[in-house]
Amino acid sequence: MIINVHLSPRGSKNEFQQLKGDVFCIKLTAPPVEGAANQALVKFLSGALRVSKSHIRLVAGERSREKRVEIDGLTFEEIKTRLEAAK
Repeated sequence: MIINVHLSPRGSKNEFQQLKGDVFCIKLTAPPVEGAANQALVKFLSGALRVSKSHIRLVAGERSREKRVEIDGLTFEEIKTRLEAAK
């Protein structure tokens, strides 16, 4: 499943904020420098969704706040439910 993510780096804490349409809004403490925010996003999603980091891949938006992330083995509804539970 490929999801759309709006990433806000340098936040006060790592958290899923809300779902706007089909875009997951996520705030992370990592700065947008040298891929730190992208690595933090994969780590955050792995923990929140309870899947291995190897099942999560950034497919677009490496240098943008708007990202497309592929997550193997979960449906959109499962992703939504797990992120909301991790709030």
